[in-house]
Amino acid sequence: MKKTIFAAVVLLAMSASVQAQLVKIGIKGGLNYANQNGSDITINSTNYQTSAITSYHAGLVAEIKLVDSFSIQPELLYSTQGATYKNAVEEFQNELGYLSIPVMAKIYLNKVVSLELGPQASFLLSERNNFDVKDASTFDFAANAGLGFKITKSFFLEGRYSLGLTDASKDAQVKNSVVQVSAGFLF
Repeated sequence: MKKTIFAAVVLLAMSASVQAQLVKIGIKGGLNYANQNGSDITINSTNYQTSAITSYHAGLVAEIKLVDSFSIQPELLYSTQGATYKNAVEEFQNELGYLSIPVMAKIYLNKVVSLELGPQASFLLSERNNFDVKDASTFDFAANAGLGFKITKSFFLEGRYSLGLTDASKDAQVKNSVVQVSAGFLF
């Protein structure tokens, strides 16, 4: 009986050790360089040009190791995106706050560098702008690609480009476009 209990405890401890190596949870945050691009940027019958804004993102990250050179990295981020709109008369900034859920496939090219590819679903939480039009779509879908760098076992840096595939506005054909630079820590 004591041997059976001892064997069960040893197997449970080994299983917990293996699980800890396969799934790591952490935090990340960084800067966004965001813009909205499109062919028809017209608001209230006025044409606008857009320019990028600098904003931020932060949230939770997990890395699920499937094999030595391949992992899945789901994330839950608060990300601010948008653009500055200009015409000959006025200028205003439209900042959109999203709950973003990227799911990245990480292909390790070596022990330090990884290629990251995957989809991202984002849900609009807030819209802050300097004009009266509340026209942002409540859902945004994007394709992401980037590179990751493991600095230590736990600390990482990432660079990513997110290309919006759905319109970010109900009144104009504009899509989000975001370059992200992140730092994170896995526990």
